[in-house]
Amino acid sequence: MDEAMDQALGAVGPRLRALRKEREATLADLSEQTGISVSTLSRLESGARKPTLELLLPLAKAHGVTLDDLVDAPPLGDPRIHMRPVTRGGMIYLPLTRRPGGIQAYKLIIPGGERSEPTPQVHEGYEWMYILNGNLRVVLGEHDFVMKPGEAAEFDTRTPHWFGNADGRSVEFLSLFGSQGERAHLRAKPKAKGA
Repeated sequence: MDEAMDQALGAVGPRLRALRKEREATLADLSEQTGISVSTLSRLESGARKPTLELLLPLAKAHGVTLDDLVDAPPLGDPRIHMRPVTRGGMIYLPLTRRPGGIQAYKLIIPGGERSEPTPQVHEGYEWMYILNGNLRVVLGEHDFVMKPGEAAEFDTRTPHWFGNADGRSVEFLSLFGSQGERAHLRAKPKAKGA
């Protein structure tokens, strides 16, 4: 087990160097961002210094990766973190984000087949949807409408809501969901010059 751990830790340096090069950052840039000295960063990347949690946490944050990605941990634990599809309520959810908290992104697929009766639900949060393929029937409060590919909607999830296929065919759509009510702010057109 010690040999496997040494191999995993030995691979961190090259991975850190590759991540920094991808970002086109210098050791000085990374030092300024993390508060870790240039010499320590250099020694980490070359393998002359063993990585510690105290060093890896700010580096993972600076590079925008998880600790698991940084140390190439095997895919274990909570499946939601590993982008595996989940089937819930007859819908297939494919997580598109790995960042815990904040706004979460999903691709949802409602398989074709018989249309089900609406059973509106409520919960805390705010949702933004964009239809990719198929026709989505949406029941939102007292409104009942069909969304087509290219259409988008946003709403407070405390409003009773339900989604289903409108015509028995499968539907694919993107969903951004903020559990604390964060709203997705989108601009339809650029500001005019001088505005």
